[in-house]
Order: sequence, then C-alpha cells, then structure tokens
Amino acid sequence: MPRLLPLLPLVLLLTGCAAGPRITRLDSTRIRRAELTRRIQQITDSARVAGLAVVVFNHRRAVYRHAFGVKSTASRQPLQFDTEFYGASLSKAVFAVLVLKLVEEGQLTLDEPLQHYLPRPIYEYAPKTRWHDDYRALRTDSLYRRITARMCLSHTSGLPNWRWDEPDQQLRVHGRPGARYGYSGEGLVYLQVVLEHKLGRPLEALMQEKVFGPLGMTTSSYQWQPRFEADYALGHDAGGKVLEKDKDNEPRSASTLETTPADYTRFLEAVLQRKLLKPESWQDMFRPQIAIHSRAQFGPLARQDTDRYDHVQLAYGLGWGLLHSPYGVGAFKEGHGDGFQHYSIVFPEAGIGVLLMSNSDNAESAYQSLLRVTIADTFTPIDWQNYVPYYRTAR
Repeated sequence: MPRLLPLLPLVLLLTGCAAGPRITRLDSTRIRRAELTRRIQQITDSARVAGLAVVVFNHRRAVYRHAFGVKSTASRQPLQFDTEFYGASLSKAVFAVLVLKLVEEGQLTLDEPLQHYLPRPIYEYAPKTRWHDDYRALRTDSLYRRITARMCLSHTSGLPNWRWDEPDQQLRVHGRPGARYGYSGEGLVYLQVVLEHKLGRPLEALMQEKVFGPLGMTTSSYQWQPRFEADYALGHDAGGKVLEKDKDNEPRSASTLETTPADYTRFLEAVLQRKLLKPESWQDMFRPQIAIHSRAQFGPLARQDTDRYDHVQLAYGLGWGLLHSPYGVGAFKEGHGDGFQHYSIVFPEAGIGVLLMSNSDNAESAYQSLLRVTIADTFTPIDWQNYVPYYRTAR
C-alpha cells in the first residue's frame, strides 16, 4: 500500500486563540494547543489520513481550529477551513433544524402522517428528479401511509437506508413504522419530497432562507455550485488514491450537503448556543425518541440486539444520535461517503464538542484516538459505528 505524503499542518485559529487558555476537556483535564496539535498530527500520520479539519468547542464556541494535510495528494495544496467538503450525512442534522423550524411556523406537525399533507398518494406524483422522488413502488405498500416526520428524523420509518440496498432495488417499508430504529436516508428524503410538494418550494431555497442565510453559512448548499470550483477537497481511498469529485448530485436532505469546516463550525455553534429554534424545539431534538439496542448501526448486525451500549443509553433523537454521559446528553452526527468521513459530537450541558471532517477513507480509524485526545470522549460507541482503530489493523 503506497504511503501518503507527509501531512502539512495549517493552523487557522480565531484571533487571539493561539495565545489563549488551554482547551478544557469533558473530564476537566486541560491540554495546551501546541500539544493537542502535535498529538493530532501524530495520530493522523499513523492512520495515513490525507486531510483533516479539527474544531474543538468550549463554552459553546469554537476555541481551537486546525487544518491538517492536503486537499489532494496530487496537487499537494494544503487543506484550509474555507475548503469545500462533501458533507455526506452531516446533511441530516442540518435538515432536522429546518424541519423543526417549519414545525414552529405551523407548516407541519411531527406526528401527522406525511401522506395527509398531500391531495393524492405520493406514488401518483410524476418524478421530477432522476430517482429520489419516484415512489411508484409504494403503490401496493400501505405501511408508508403511517410514516410521520418524527419517524423520518428518528430513523424509525421502516424504509431502507437506500432503495439500492434492496435485492430488486425497489423501495418498500420493513415492519411497522415507528417500531424499531433503522438508519434510513430514504426516510429523510421522503420527508423532503412531501415538504417540497406541500410548500411548492425546493429544498435548497428553504435551506438558504431558513438556515444557511441566518447562520452566515455562505459556502453551503445541497448541490454543487460553480463558486465552489476555486477551492474544494478531493476524496481519497484507503490506499491514498485520489477519487473523482461528484458534482451532479440533485439536492437530497439526507446526503448531498456541500459545506466547509468554517460553515459547519457556525452550524455547531448555533446548536450549542440554541440559535434559530425555540428552547422547546431544541429539547425535543435532543430527547430520545427511540432506544437503540442493535449490535451495529449498519449491516447484518443492525438486526441483532445487544445490551452492550445500555450503559450510555444509546438512542436517537430528531436528526441526531444520542448517548448519556456524566456530563449530560451527547448528540452526535457522522458522515460517510466515498473518500469522505466526518464525525461531530456536542455535549450541550457542558458546552463542549468536537468536529472532525476528513477527505480520507482512513479517517474513521483515527476517530477513537482523536475523540479522546480532543475532548476526552470515551462514550462514543466506536464499535457500533464500525470505527475500527488503525492500531488494531496495523501490521
């Protein structure tokens, strides 16, 4: 396996941060910024991560920002905080805020079956996209009529992650909606499509008006924009090969977010500071909607139960995974796509969190070590996430 180029650290800190106080972790231990940078560099070098942006939050704001490595091992240009990233499933957490905003405005409720908002069955609408709003396969499926916004956001809709996961690639509902956790991009897209039909406005316009604009996320979009051409990251596979950039995705609430570490930092600060939404909406978002007892989040083990994670009360809220810790609830959201791997977790009561965004298929192998060194997070269920640490596989 070819060795990646040495990582090139690029410090992009807020004014005054470099000389500021040490970073405080969940267990009240502190670490100097220079020492944290040195240890992160060591971890990413060992895990052969092409590029990584790290943000640590204290007191509900970003206090450490550091970009490591490169946008592409071919160009060797250093990664920066304004570099455009494919956000993958980080999309879902941002979309959840939009949905709760629409609930506050009286556009929908969380518990009304989504089909009730449409004048005719969803499968009678002619598709406007290449595939994601084609619901003709549900014509003979009566279970979909029970699906609510709450079920979509808590991954209990019964829909598969993607229709392509089905043996015949036909969309269907598995089991009674609301009964069991099952991660589903299709569930969030179904909610998106219903909202677009009901409101007569596309996802992108709603996001720009109600989330991106108010938060100053000026370089975020659910589809590729020409202005991103000047500065974007390319993904890398586990061997360090540069992957082609996908620029033709249609806007999908579950998966197509294009953003930057700087913009997503603004979003997480808004989450920690409870901006945009009313207090009761934030409480509902971070309230467990369904307990999770599966052995893994994906794959065959997702259908097998265990009590292994009961000590952290693993659950799902509205758009976020949840766990319990001595420092309060931890709300996490990951992102995973070809060549891009991200993870974020915030502890709202403690005002502490971390954002990890990478353009490398090796990044998840470093996340256990990175979570511990940055904020002393020993609660994230690494095995449930299938984040196999690099040192377990090292020869």
